[in-house]
Order: sequence, then structure tokens, then C-alpha cells
Amino acid sequence: MVSQFPFGQDFVVLRDAMNQLLEESFVPSRGSRSSSGNGTMVRPLPLDVYATQEEAVIIAAVPGMSPQELEVTIDQNVVTLSGTVPTAAESEQGKGATWYLHELWHGQFRRSVTLPFEVDAGKADASFENGIVRIVLPKAERAKPHKISIKTGNGQQEAIEAGSQSKQK
Repeated sequence: MVSQFPFGQDFVVLRDAMNQLLEESFVPSRGSRSSSGNGTMVRPLPLDVYATQEEAVIIAAVPGMSPQELEVTIDQNVVTLSGTVPTAAESEQGKGATWYLHELWHGQFRRSVTLPFEVDAGKADASFENGIVRIVLPKAERAKPHKISIKTGNGQQEAIEAGSQSKQK
């Protein structure tokens, strides 16, 4: 069989090697490991983070972990999730096994998120179900939007809301 480009496969291999080099050197991908500075490898933890008028919600997938293996801390408006995902190779079943593939990620992870507002850490709530942790962080009272009343020239108060229409004559 004759190919149209004689070096086609070689260039594909080179491209894949260059992609891997760039991803590992400059931009760690979601599943890759990066160094924590002390020689251990730390995996970035993908998160979903959103906020409503009342609270912030952080959702993280931590498959293979139990709630006891996960640590969540709050320092001012910085939320940190950390833990260690165990390896199946060190389990009772895995110790005597012959492994053909060992691709599931295991090891330490640590992820911090700085929220753009203060939260009430004392009222925070976390739930864990099917490898998904959901952390609900109520906004601190001073971080919530407030309505301000404005007095008119005759001394009466009128509430002004964002987006309200002015009165037509």
C-alpha cells in the first residue's frame, strides 16, 4: 500500500510527543500530575463553582474516596479541598494480582478557590454522594446585596430597586 505522504506516521508520532511535552511542561492538563514543590506529585482537582444571591456552591468529583479521606477548609474567602486517592494496586485484592493496565489516577490532590466575596464559614454545609462532594457556603451578611431607602424632599421614604421603571406623568 502506498501512502500519499511518505512520512505521515512519523509526523503524527512527533506531533503527539510535542503535545505531551508542552502539556506537561507549561500547561498541565486536567488529568496530568504536577509537582507540589516538595517532590510529591499533586493532581489538579476539577471543580464547578457558582454563586446565587444567597450562597456559593462548590461541586467536586472525588471518585474512589470516602468523605473521611477528604479535607475541606475555609480561611476567609479561600476554600481548599485536599486529600489522597488510594491506589487499587495496594489494596488486598490488588497486591497479589498481575496488572495489565494501571491507568486510574491515585495520589495527593489539593485545590484552592478564592471566592470574590466573604462567606459565613460557621453555616457551611457539605454533602457527599456517589463520589461527588457538594459544598454550600452561605454569603456573609455584609456580602449580600441590600436595598437602600432614599428620602424624598418631603421627608417620606421610597424604596428604590435596581431595574425599576420611573413613574410616568
